[in-house]
Amino acid sequence: MSHPTFDLDVLRTLVAGIELGSFAKAADRVGRSTAAVSAQLKKLEQQAGGPVLRKSGRGMALTPAGEVLLGYARRLLELNDEAQRVLRGADLQGEVRLGLQEDFGEGLLARVLAGFGRAHPRVRVEAQLARNSELLKQLERHRLDLALAWNGGKRMPHTTRVGRLPLRWIGARHASLAPPSPAEPLSLAMLEAPCLMRDAAVAALSRARIPWRIAFTSPSLAGVWAAVDAGLGVTVRTAIGVPASLRLLDGMPALPAIGLDLHRAEASPTAVVQQLESLITAHLREVVAGRPAHA
Repeated sequence: MSHPTFDLDVLRTLVAGIELGSFAKAADRVGRSTAAVSAQLKKLEQQAGGPVLRKSGRGMALTPAGEVLLGYARRLLELNDEAQRVLRGADLQGEVRLGLQEDFGEGLLARVLAGFGRAHPRVRVEAQLARNSELLKQLERHRLDLALAWNGGKRMPHTTRVGRLPLRWIGARHASLAPPSPAEPLSLAMLEAPCLMRDAAVAALSRARIPWRIAFTSPSLAGVWAAVDAGLGVTVRTAIGVPASLRLLDGMPALPAIGLDLHRAEASPTAVVQQLESLITAHLREVVAGRPAHA
């Protein structure tokens, strides 16, 4: 029995079409005509042994088999692209100093930086977790090459806007939330001031005329997560990095979105810094788009 080999170019077109919500847009991204893309998709369905797409309104949606194939397609493309990076960057060497928010520590350290290390074994990466103000201060002093920070309105000279993420109310998964009252105000577990999320929470509650109190403060996000898990209060962050023991809360006052920026210390960074910047930006844009990202 023969086993057909999936064409990576075809899989790349499939992924692009789903991410962009249009195979006409995907044709532009992959540099092919719409007729060529249609031929690719027919070839893919032959290789898959059945339909991977179905009509949905004016567009196309994945069939159950297509959803399974999409996951494998992303993994195959990631391996292919990592192999290319390794071969192209085998001689890349130097160092890069990265600062980031705690929210992104686990995802970036475990995925992007691990993959970067495999691709560039002669590059030394120094990473540190810190609050927004500290990250920007270290960047201005040229103690960091890259800094991933929430947008607090401060203008920096070399900044890439990665995207915007909605702020969310977060509470313990199994704790009940009693309606707040003057006698029992809503308890908040927050990072120490100054904190953009803390300011957003207080402003939203004040607009809604909901009584509140700061029940717990911590210099670290890990401390806030632990306090929320213990039922000491609710907090406000994005949905990124929320522990499994916590949940996003509905029915709370509306919160704004917050910008996420990747700052660079130099206008013309080294090749090492450029490479890591590119990987982080791609990873985070997948995260902002709301789908799992892998290094």
